[in-house]
Amino acid sequence: MKGLLASGFTAIGTGTGTMVALHAEAGLDPMHTVISEYAFQAAGWLLPLSLTLFAAGAALIAEALRRSGADRWVVALLAVWGASMFLVGAFPTDAPGLPLSFSGAVHRYAAFVAFLVMPLAGLLLARARIRYAGWVRVLSMVALGALVMVVIPYAVRMFGIPLENEDFPAGLIQRTVVITELGVLALAGLSMPGRPARRSTAPALA
Repeated sequence: MKGLLASGFTAIGTGTGTMVALHAEAGLDPMHTVISEYAFQAAGWLLPLSLTLFAAGAALIAEALRRSGADRWVVALLAVWGASMFLVGAFPTDAPGLPLSFSGAVHRYAAFVAFLVMPLAGLLLARARIRYAGWVRVLSMVALGALVMVVIPYAVRMFGIPLENEDFPAGLIQRTVVITELGVLALAGLSMPGRPARRSTAPALA
């Protein structure tokens, strides 16, 4: 299991480094530009690579948790998150201004599934009183709140109200979801059953 965890954390760390390199190379405004649009830059190939590494890391950590006897729902949700991240990378979004294509639809809905299932896995982990349960709960709640803010603009547009990413911090909100969910994934790996619990200093949420 230690080997699986080490490989999982290596994949996540490498994926994070790849994502940072993509942002540095592209030089776009991270406050308003969503991550998916980085695929259209010269270094855009780094985006699917980063997402694939995240997917691999999630799969490895999920398997380590399964072998350690973790809740099967937590394991399943982590696996779904990994599969969704792989689809997000494999099916690029549409270029700005183009109608929604099959690839763009898979990208959009796989991202929504990923954004939803990780906080649910985190809340289940927190209920099990694992190590760092307080931090896992906080990160999960922040991710859920940010997800709601991600969805609102799509709902607004459905009613025919024009709303562009430049009109609100779309990039910042999306990155909040991604960062907090990677945090939940990392803490899930660090909180494997069978290890002595450590009291968390994070505030508990009802």
